Amino acid sequence: MSEFLKRTISGLLFVIVLVGAIYIGHITFFILFLAITTATMLEFYHLGLKAKLRPQSLLGVFIGMAFFIWSYLYSSGRIEQLTLYGFVPLLVAIFVVELYRHQQKPMQNIAFTILGIFYIALPFSLMNFISINGSSYSMDYNPNILLGILFLVWANDTGAYVVGVSMGKHKMIPRISPKKSWEGFVGGIATTLLVAWVIAMFFDEVSLKHWLAIGLITTFMAVLGDLVESMFKRSIGVKDSGKFLPGHGGLLDRFDALIMVLPMVYVYLEVMMII
Repeated sequence: MSEFLKRTISGLLFVIVLVGAIYIGHITFFILFLAITTATMLEFYHLGLKAKLRPQSLLGVFIGMAFFIWSYLYSSGRIEQLTLYGFVPLLVAIFVVELYRHQQKPMQNIAFTILGIFYIALPFSLMNFISINGSSYSMDYNPNILLGILFLVWANDTGAYVVGVSMGKHKMIPRISPKKSWEGFVGGIATTLLVAWVIAMFFDEVSLKHWLAIGLITTFMAVLGDLVESMFKRSIGVKDSGKFLPGHGGLLDRFDALIMVLPMVYVYLEVMMII
């Protein structure tokens, strides 16, 4: 089987699983993305090991999982906001544990551990707030906005890749990502806005003007996400974050754009009082 065919099949299956789990219901969505959050954080901390750091992987992943679970329960209306304060001692525990680890780079270890929580677990947790609106009496799960965001991220990635490969001549930041071009960036914008226009016809919870605005946010933040992860990998000297998907690399390689897109789109949705 050729590398291109392997990449296409694995990518298509991955998209089907993601969309299916989100569309079926909040339980399948919760289980899948709790697992994705966990696995992606483990990948990230493994990159730290390759950089000769010693992050507190287990504690970091535990806090990340706990925050994802908390965001699901809180957005569902099952727990109070005050429970968020329980994460303060957990974050303090990272510093306490490092005191007894006898490592050569304690500051870097602490920083990398905390970065994994905010860089990966926090964005994924925002998916709960985007798709779930609950109270102590009922829970409303609507996956349409979240699915729309995913479609926009994939549209941007596809448009940027196709235009970049066929027409890309002017490199963006070659020292970090030699293949990214300004032509690809423009192609990503055009494709994303086109898909945003189509999405607005089916997901009318958000008006066309807001979908177009979300599309623009997506294009800029997705590129930033790709470049940031490329910077991490290049500094360590690795090509992929892992080997989860044949032809695609690891989970962090697949979600590097989304984890940058989600926080900014969430802020936009909140400010515009859409969610």
